[in-house]
Amino acid sequence: MSEPRPSDRHDASDPDDTFEEIVDEATQRDPDLAVIEAGSRTLRAHSGHPQGEAVPARPADPETDKALRAVEQELAGRWGETKLEPSVTRIAALMDVLGEPQRAYPSIHITGTNGKTSTARMIEALLNAFELRTGRYTSPHVQSITERISLDGSPIEPERFIETYEDVKPYVEMVDAQQPYRLSFFEVLTGMAYAAFADAPVDVAVVEVGMGGTWDATNVIDSTVAVVTPISLDHTDRLGTTPAEIAGEKAGVIKQGATVILAQQPVDAAQVMLKKAVEVDATVAREGMEFGVTSREIAVGGQLLTLRGLGGEYEGVFLPLYGAHQAHNAAVALAAVEAFFGIGAEQARSLDIDAIRKAFASVLSPGRLEVVRSSPTVVLDAAHNPAGAKAAADGISEAFSFSRLIGVVGTSGDKDARGLLEAFEPIFAEIVVTQNSTPRAMDADELAAVAVEVFGDDRVQVEPRLDDALEAAITLAEEDDEYAGAGVLVTGSVITVGEARLLLGRG
Repeated sequence: MSEPRPSDRHDASDPDDTFEEIVDEATQRDPDLAVIEAGSRTLRAHSGHPQGEAVPARPADPETDKALRAVEQELAGRWGETKLEPSVTRIAALMDVLGEPQRAYPSIHITGTNGKTSTARMIEALLNAFELRTGRYTSPHVQSITERISLDGSPIEPERFIETYEDVKPYVEMVDAQQPYRLSFFEVLTGMAYAAFADAPVDVAVVEVGMGGTWDATNVIDSTVAVVTPISLDHTDRLGTTPAEIAGEKAGVIKQGATVILAQQPVDAAQVMLKKAVEVDATVAREGMEFGVTSREIAVGGQLLTLRGLGGEYEGVFLPLYGAHQAHNAAVALAAVEAFFGIGAEQARSLDIDAIRKAFASVLSPGRLEVVRSSPTVVLDAAHNPAGAKAAADGISEAFSFSRLIGVVGTSGDKDARGLLEAFEPIFAEIVVTQNSTPRAMDADELAAVAVEVFGDDRVQVEPRLDDALEAAITLAEEDDEYAGAGVLVTGSVITVGEARLLLGRG
């Protein structure tokens, strides 16, 4: 197995849980994997347990599973997430008949093109570390629909998901009857999330937009903090064909008097955001100016960071995720939580460093450069656009020392497949083209035609079934002793990654 490169300057061993003892515990497992996991655990020695179960399995109780499947089937009968009528009219009507549950708690609203879910998870972990009860709403899900609605860092229990759906269902049907179009799949889930958060009740909601911002279904909250992760080209048929046009849609989450946490952006996108902030008298904190990543070094199981926040510098922060992009997400998340607590504007102080370290060390982000198998190493990453692919390619090149990397790629039909493949071309020795099981998937043969133009015919293999594609890629990685350090990266779509995760026994 090719292992992440450890830092030679960081020693976080603990006398009660030593590196050597943990390695000894794993003697029946792959020795390289044992070393990596031991390093990660020792770095986490003083940081408590990770966030709750990130990707839940199907309910063990047959009746609960049957009821959850019935809810999923009813939701699937509505407009899917890619069919939109750009308006918040229907979701606003639903909030009205539900009694405006989204106004029962303050919220942090996250938009952008890439990094939204990872940033949301980090924000959630930080808020939990300060003993606040959180609700988190993210999309899409990796494996289970219940992942989208989380309470205190854990996906909502299936029973509670079903109960929430049954509670809002009569009101959904009432709004359906009054509107020209029925509420969509995403709108109903958004209503469920806001209702579940009010019922919990939560102290703060962390909400990721589904698409855009202005007319996104989530945009019926009055968030005190708006977070904008990096903007790049995606959903160009709906949001615009330039970063500036896309930024114009996403700027809709910036509310009157709010604080805007702005990640590094293309110049034209940043200008649009700053103009919107001026219009609504919002305060702006910019990455690279008011906050940012001061230093980072590769560490066993992730990276060691020094972050500059709105209230000062935070040293020795271990983040168990790979890639420079995750370090930048961490800086954005930290600034967002500082802003939520009024630091930088109302207060000149730093947050407790031990709580910050504990929170970041607990972060999980399934399907984001996630190692799910060893011998050979199989990594999953949900990159689905060129910018995300570039970040993933850079991250895997930095953190892993693969002698040869095989790609398994299955994309959605509405994505920039060529741009994604071009971003991965420098790091893939060979590519196995496939497709996931959803109607949105790009046909494997169609994707293969693009891949041949990018990689050349001799580096492309086509396996329409994902299980066959995984087997083929693993075989390629194992085929010769010369390539003992070979690995596999599965990517192209959150759906492809989720299905691969199940096939590889992580569900």
